[in-house]
Amino acid sequence: MINAEVRLSLLDRSRTRSGETDGAALRGTVARATRAEQLGFHRFWVAEHHGVPGIAGAAPAPLLTAVAGATTMIRLGSAGVMLPHHQPLVVAEQFATVSAFAPGRVDLGLGRSPGFTAPVRRALRQTDNDFAADLAELRDFLTGTADITLHPQPDGPIPLYVLATGTGLRIAARLGLPVIVGGPLLGADGTQALADYRRTFEPSAQQPEPWLAISTDVLIADTDAEAADLLLPEAWAMAQSRTTGVFPPLEPVAAARSAARTPRQQQYLDRITTAAITGTPDRVQRRLAEILDRTGAAELVAAGSTFDRGALHASDAALAAMFSRP
Repeated sequence: MINAEVRLSLLDRSRTRSGETDGAALRGTVARATRAEQLGFHRFWVAEHHGVPGIAGAAPAPLLTAVAGATTMIRLGSAGVMLPHHQPLVVAEQFATVSAFAPGRVDLGLGRSPGFTAPVRRALRQTDNDFAADLAELRDFLTGTADITLHPQPDGPIPLYVLATGTGLRIAARLGLPVIVGGPLLGADGTQALADYRRTFEPSAQQPEPWLAISTDVLIADTDAEAADLLLPEAWAMAQSRTTGVFPPLEPVAAARSAARTPRQQQYLDRITTAAITGTPDRVQRRLAEILDRTGAAELVAAGSTFDRGALHASDAALAAMFSRP
């Protein structure tokens, strides 16, 4: 069984669908957030991607403001703002503004991934900033300890989270910040890195002890085969991006299944399928319980997406039921 203390949240990247506008994808994100609140999810995360054809979520702050206007209770977070693309003061101002529309509900997740392509990196004027120094500066703005007084003044704390790799874990431990991890860090190779984060963690005013969330694709259906089909549109898009450099909108399952693919693309498909957690509710619950227990995570950030929005809503509902408390 899943530990009753583990929180449940959703990550929505505003994926576009074939034949759908970017605006429709953003409105779909807001609609998914309102359903997540109704289903009892603890938190709803949005992401930042620039110049990616299949993703409309480029600006977390205004998107979260729209979500704030459509919800009343669920926590709202960025997973995350890519800090090398921004000045810390501007990020602090943006999220203080979001917090004015959702007092006490806003969380600021931060990462340091580069732009998707070289032209995007040039357009972002990306430089080799000191991520740790920028994090500390941003925290000073939000806590009122910087030389500049932040406006608007937040009504309360805006917690920081670090989307962490190996280096990010070390930075988060030194600054006393909670982390969100995924990918290889969820496997056996990540065991030592997570242990090191906990061992070297330096308590802070925000976080007195180490705190970890894990992020992974989760899709649930009535049968294992149906759940695997739900994953196929996203897995096929990922395989294309890794082999052609193009990350396309989601296609219907039938189109993704019948698409011609190279042996290398099939390898990526198999790898993505293995990493994701899909299946019937019983199968997914067993797999989630194992990974949550092994990592000691305090929160699951479910990041699944698929072409059929109705099927995605049903998957979200099944996941929420798994975490519901009496």
